[in-house]
Amino acid sequence: MDRCIVLVDAGYLLGAAASLLAGEPSRSRITVDHAALIQGLRDRAENDTRQPLLRIYWFDGAPDRVPQPEHRRLRVMPRVTVRLGALTRSDGRWAQKGVDAAMHAELTELARNRACSDIVLVTGDGDLLPGMMAAKEHGVAVHLWAVQAADGDYNQSEDLVAEADERRVLDRAWITQAVRPKEHTGVCAPPPVPRPEIAAILSAPLPDSALAAAAERTAQEPQHPASAHNGTPERTSTARGVPTPKDLAALRGPGAQQPQQPASATLRWSSDKGWVDRPAAEPPEAASMPTLAQLTTAEQRWADREEDITTVGGDPFEVGQVFARRWVERLGDQSHIQKLSGMYPRIPHRVDGELLRYAARFGLLAHKDDQIDERDRYAIRAGFWRELDLRTGTERAPAGE
Repeated sequence: MDRCIVLVDAGYLLGAAASLLAGEPSRSRITVDHAALIQGLRDRAENDTRQPLLRIYWFDGAPDRVPQPEHRRLRVMPRVTVRLGALTRSDGRWAQKGVDAAMHAELTELARNRACSDIVLVTGDGDLLPGMMAAKEHGVAVHLWAVQAADGDYNQSEDLVAEADERRVLDRAWITQAVRPKEHTGVCAPPPVPRPEIAAILSAPLPDSALAAAAERTAQEPQHPASAHNGTPERTSTARGVPTPKDLAALRGPGAQQPQQPASATLRWSSDKGWVDRPAAEPPEAASMPTLAQLTTAEQRWADREEDITTVGGDPFEVGQVFARRWVERLGDQSHIQKLSGMYPRIPHRVDGELLRYAARFGLLAHKDDQIDERDRYAIRAGFWRELDLRTGTERAPAGE
């Protein structure tokens, strides 16, 4: 058949692009416009082979083979088929399992069935050499594409390069049409300026109830023996790039110290920024607040899924905004909005948990057993509050005021 097919090893393509643009092969260092990338692959394949495209096969790994947001967007694009292998973690590193075997099987099957006259391989793995040789024996022309190496050397198997019928290098100019480094990469861009909305949440005062409870505990509890010699209680948390609520739990004011907390206290991630007595139940105004799932019909759930796949990029701040927009628009009792606004910066536990579970769909969880990064948590909640403030016309005081 006079047509071409493209087989893409996404791990190689995006990893090599990250090395080229951001200085390291981590895909988290780059932002990918998948629609532009697919169109670029199609145009280049049809131009190089002088044959119309039949299909692009996108091979990638995913935890438990569960499609990630980028896979869901890709598989609804015209002429794109996604094949997923497993993504496993060992010794702190991620590794793909089954991707090479799937590419080999697809390559040989397409050639054996004479589904095309030309196959384009975007990979660097020498394990595909037997499949390439088998495809050639079935009369298929094999084109091998490489991503320009960051150090000017090769990033493909030498045997694979030698066996290919045609070779092409996708240079920096071509890659940057669809891929760019993220701003936080130290190699290609200066450190980002923190979002003012996140700074505002971090600087918001503790609720009066939390201040009173902390002051009472400070007066009643003895100092920790290990620190009695200098009058400073021992801290149980270490400093990090982004302060945690525990780091910010000290009472505000000059000379304030952070008291030890009893077993009856709990640290709420939903922005109390301090330890508070664990209540028997949520306050009535929080317990009566509906979740987004309760407000969403089956038809809306389908529309939400389509929007998540096609338009929501997955930036933590944006995810928080999308969730808040849907929640506000579907509320029947608008008094809940004013109640929630009065709780700033704390989000009720039942709504906050649903917000973080929604964010996890966008790859903000590296694996089902991992946690969302602290910085992403703050950004998700800041996006939620920003959207809520835009809807209610609330003006928050800038950080530090």
